[in-house]
Amino acid sequence: MTTRTVKTIQTSQGTQDRLAEVESLTLRADEAGVENQVINVYEDVEYQSIIGFGGAITEASAVTASKLSEENSNRILNAYYDAEEGIGYTICRTHINSCDFALGNYTYVEDGDVELKTFDISHDREAIIPYIQKAKGLAGEDFTFYASPWSPPAWMKTNGEMNHGGKLKPEYWDVWARYYIKFIEAYEAEGLPLWGLTVQNEAKAVQIWDSCIYTAEEERDFVRDHLGPELHKSGRQDVKVMIWDHNKERVYDRAKVAYEDAVASKYIWGLGFHWYSGDHFDALSAVKHRYPNKGLMFTEGCHEGGVQIGSWKSGERYAHDIIGNLNNGMEGWTDWNIVLDEQGGPNHVGNYCDAPIIADTKSDSLTFQSSYYYIGHFSKYIRPGAIRIACSKYTEALQTTAFKNPNGELVVVVLNRTDDGHPYVLRNNEQVAEGSIPAHSIQTLIFPSV
Repeated sequence: MTTRTVKTIQTSQGTQDRLAEVESLTLRADEAGVENQVINVYEDVEYQSIIGFGGAITEASAVTASKLSEENSNRILNAYYDAEEGIGYTICRTHINSCDFALGNYTYVEDGDVELKTFDISHDREAIIPYIQKAKGLAGEDFTFYASPWSPPAWMKTNGEMNHGGKLKPEYWDVWARYYIKFIEAYEAEGLPLWGLTVQNEAKAVQIWDSCIYTAEEERDFVRDHLGPELHKSGRQDVKVMIWDHNKERVYDRAKVAYEDAVASKYIWGLGFHWYSGDHFDALSAVKHRYPNKGLMFTEGCHEGGVQIGSWKSGERYAHDIIGNLNNGMEGWTDWNIVLDEQGGPNHVGNYCDAPIIADTKSDSLTFQSSYYYIGHFSKYIRPGAIRIACSKYTEALQTTAFKNPNGELVVVVLNRTDDGHPYVLRNNEQVAEGSIPAHSIQTLIFPSV
């Protein structure tokens, strides 16, 4: 049997290892029939295909980048969207109208314009669109772009404002559906065709910022009777529609309401979800088991509470969630803001958060957080079109996931969030290799299939 070398990439707390190539492992014949400390990898057991990994380019991210030198502004995008120099992002999310990570509330139409004659995305051309265009140029043909609304214009809503929840008035459901089409057409004209849409960001949350509430039935009916038909009528039926776009504890409930209406379901590609209410990995598995032909996209997650320079927990939180989501059916993953300023903004209601890259706009400097490197252990090495394959591990002290890339190489990610190092025996196709992972570390193991 051919000897196979396992390339090992490591990020480890208390060392200088940041996506660093460390000593390789060599797979040899499993002549002794190893039983202990095994991580098994079975590439003949296949699960979901991967769309890619990425992040959100919000107004906050684009404006923050614009305050930096051209060198650092470009460095941010290269760090994410360049497959060689960076961590190989291919997905980008942005917002329709304003969100909390905008400089203030804004829309694209004048008040009361039900015919949408005044629809104009000039606001987005100032900073957002040019930055997304650069990201697309770096990502190339695998670039996957989607958008989410946080709120319709205030005049379309029951509470008369974009913030603090409220609902879309029934008399404007058709107008709001046509608004998405206008957005799609306007962004297409900028060279940014949309892969997908979510119906509403956080459809259950009354926030102090831009927000709008839909029950499961209201979201289903809006897609079935308005958004879906409008997409088809405009020739945009290939744009993927995602429902929910909120936390995991209710993914099954929302999916059941939407997917079990045959007419609504035919317009829906799948479901978007966030992480803010906890793991709920089994909820994803339940959705995938009951509705295997529907997609699962992680649409947002971030480390809350402002900038936390040097935090190792943020990286471990990201990796824990990514592995759990992947192992329960997730097909695509999208971080929140790709970059924020030294305060964790700008944010027009003070909802400051952390980001994998923090830019100090006063000193024109960048700080790469642990989360950037931990995300990179997935996004750089698990490529679009990869197929998740089966793996098993000997201890709950480690988390693992495994993939087969389109080029045939196998990729295994091993996460250790404990205070102790752990040995392991990598086992695949009757070959084994002894390895170990230090405390508070993550490794990506890459090797050819037999």
